[in-house]
Amino acid sequence: MIDKIIVIKYGGNAMINETLKDAVMEDIVALREKGYMPVLSHGGGPGIKEMQEKLGLESRFVDGLRYTDEPTLRVAEAVLAGQVGTELAALLLKKGGKAAAISGVASGLYHCRPMDEKYGLVGEIDHVDTSAPDALMEAGIIPVVAPLGVDDNGQTYNINGDTAASLLAAALKADKLVLLTDIVGLCNSIEKLDVISYLNTEDVPSLKEKGVISGGMLPKIDGCVQAIESGVKSVHIIDGRTPHSLISLVEGTPMGTTIGTEKASVGIK
Repeated sequence: MIDKIIVIKYGGNAMINETLKDAVMEDIVALREKGYMPVLSHGGGPGIKEMQEKLGLESRFVDGLRYTDEPTLRVAEAVLAGQVGTELAALLLKKGGKAAAISGVASGLYHCRPMDEKYGLVGEIDHVDTSAPDALMEAGIIPVVAPLGVDDNGQTYNINGDTAASLLAAALKADKLVLLTDIVGLCNSIEKLDVISYLNTEDVPSLKEKGVISGGMLPKIDGCVQAIESGVKSVHIIDGRTPHSLISLVEGTPMGTTIGTEKASVGIK
């Protein structure tokens, strides 16, 4: 019997500080004692950028998504499935958890088609096959999933980490989806850091029009909305730079931005 599933998206600059990373891994293992089966869906943008710079490759974004040509895809595969996934699984093992690093290519977990030629080899997920993470969870093993996908021809794709985590949470019928980020939540103004504590999905279109939701926040919010529409019970964007924010959230401490449909938005200006 699998406990309530909580999908944690862990990425961006929140992954850089080793002390914070250590605290996040502690929290993830501790979730097992609170009746949750964690699934760690990670990104690795800083690592990809660093490797691109070493190789003299350009790093650029289109609509908040990393443009991925063939050399960038090779870098993403090496960093995401190799370096980052393996490191996180090892840290979870060190904290007393059982973990296994897989990518979205495993058993066709993320079946993709090309998203749009303007993004290069960025995949749009058209099907999620949960057999690989299901088998791991049944064995009490925490899946550590890299955002890579594959099509019927064996072509691999880079996938936005927030989108992948959201669709994985939906397919697993997760109880919670938590995006650990390097921001305090969705803000009316990044300069003022005035957080929208509760975002009703009906207000998303107007916030996009006003530019409150833009850039890298676009795929985050779109994924969160899709997760809610697919039955994920609660979705949260919280600051992964705050030590033990994940376990605090699960224990009921209000923080960041909660996304849902149960009440009117709180904090929109």
